[in-house]
Amino acid sequence: MQSLITRFLFVLFIFQFQSITFAQTGETMPSAFLTPFEKNNNTTATYHEAIDIYKKLARQHPQLELREYGSTDSGFSLHLAILSTNGNFDADSLRSSETQILMINNGIHPGEPCGVDASMLLLKDYLEKEELQKYLEKTVIVIIPLYNIGGALNRNSTTRANQNGPESYGFRGNAQNLDLNRDFIKCDSKNAQTFNQIFAEWQPDVFIDNHTSNGADYQYKLTLVTTQHNKLDPNLAKYLNKEMLPHLYGEMAKTEYEMTPYVYARSTPDEGIAGFLDLPRYSSGYAALFNSISFMPETHMLKPFKDRVESVRIFMDRMIKLMHIDHKKIQSARKKAIENTKTKNKFELNWVLNMENPEKINFKGFEAKYKPSEITGHSRLYYDRNAPYEKEIPFFNNYVSTLNVTKPEAYIVPQANHEVIQRLQWNGVEMQKLTEDIELEVELYKIEDFKTTDYAYEGHYLHSKLKVKKSTQKWLFRKGDYVVFTNQPANRYIVETLEPQAPDSFFSWNFFDGILMQKEYFSSYVFEDLAAKYLEENPELRARLEKKKAEDEKFAASTRTQLNFVYQNSPWHEKTHRVYPVGRLIQKIDLPIE
Repeated sequence: MQSLITRFLFVLFIFQFQSITFAQTGETMPSAFLTPFEKNNNTTATYHEAIDIYKKLARQHPQLELREYGSTDSGFSLHLAILSTNGNFDADSLRSSETQILMINNGIHPGEPCGVDASMLLLKDYLEKEELQKYLEKTVIVIIPLYNIGGALNRNSTTRANQNGPESYGFRGNAQNLDLNRDFIKCDSKNAQTFNQIFAEWQPDVFIDNHTSNGADYQYKLTLVTTQHNKLDPNLAKYLNKEMLPHLYGEMAKTEYEMTPYVYARSTPDEGIAGFLDLPRYSSGYAALFNSISFMPETHMLKPFKDRVESVRIFMDRMIKLMHIDHKKIQSARKKAIENTKTKNKFELNWVLNMENPEKINFKGFEAKYKPSEITGHSRLYYDRNAPYEKEIPFFNNYVSTLNVTKPEAYIVPQANHEVIQRLQWNGVEMQKLTEDIELEVELYKIEDFKTTDYAYEGHYLHSKLKVKKSTQKWLFRKGDYVVFTNQPANRYIVETLEPQAPDSFFSWNFFDGILMQKEYFSSYVFEDLAAKYLEENPELRARLEKKKAEDEKFAASTRTQLNFVYQNSPWHEKTHRVYPVGRLIQKIDLPIE
């Protein structure tokens, strides 16, 4: 008994001595806990385990603050961990002091949890290793520990059939069964609504959203989706292509986690891969709307979970160190991009891949081969890991714009479109309200034709391939309608959501579907007399009617169709049918606004 007491007192003395030593030297005391991954490298933390670890780290280290924001579809708030070595945790103050913001998002697809565990390891390193903290002199790191909380709580071991570990993980869909990496513009989820507001507050210089891939097999453990450079401001695109990416690829090549561009293969990788067109519905495409340089690291699903986590941790570490070296270049390029966004007149909306003159990149793959399927008996693809190769392959990484628009002086959004107005507000768009009813001369779009998906896509029937007719006309706007001037940093977000032709516009996502249905009609026997009189008074319309009858047999054979033609070209047809209600104010004029 005496021996046990003596040993206990000795351990207590050593612990107290260590505490005094750390306090005197200013060193950080090592954390007294391990993450689930550190205990078992084929394990990922549950949501509650992850948040508990961040809370413990925040209690131990005053440089780390853990905040709760808003809500998510799961009912839990979204957490944000902020690592600031100088103790400043205010986003506005940090930006005004020219501090860079690196934002990291994890677990958007909880079955792809590499970033969840890698970010905890990264934070522990930078909090506990004094030699690393010099890299944070001009950089603050903000981390969403686990974004898709509902999916993380739906834990299982089977839904990632193509994946090698971890032992259990979350589900891709969130609590609404939405894919959150399609929700950044439409914001059906509370997750995205809260994220939009966090992003607008912090306005990161660099954004990382961690994923795991599906698809072909190859030698790399890590691939990288980089936001499409053709869509970026030229200042950012030049720095990204000429300096940032060569440095990151070079640094990763020095480790066992050499990296290649995301393998978006045409059929098999040896026939060529293409750059990913990250529309604003995706995290990196959304971030790029605000001139953030954005990335989606994609670890390879078939590689051991240990390697997937470690490759992401190293990538994020190398990003931090590059931001330390290049903080002046990054901030200079971004400032120029933001100023250009405020002042530029033309914005590109739609893009297609340019298949001419691809780059050549060195690629380390496995030979694609075919053999009879044991199930179907037909030929099936497999990748032979006993037949590795290294060779040059085509990399199609240039997109060309197929549509651009000239921005108006301002957009005027009717207050009735409250869901649209909310989303603009969440994203920091500056708006004023009309203080009285006013008739204005504006440009309006008439939706002449469009295609709609046959099946629901993420809760919507997406519109595409719009044909619009633009006209200038007098239009009455009401007191309380919103005026959005296009002289602000959020211009690209404004244009790409309010121009209906854009692939991720609010029109495309069904926020204006009320205009597509005609509300008033006519009885043929009554309208016959009105139409006859109207044609007599308008011989030009009569001529158009006769010409169409002569050219179109089906039209000529239908009484109702001919009457409808007259109706649609008459004062009786409702003028709001298919008229997109957001006005484009072209002339700079004084408006009654507050």
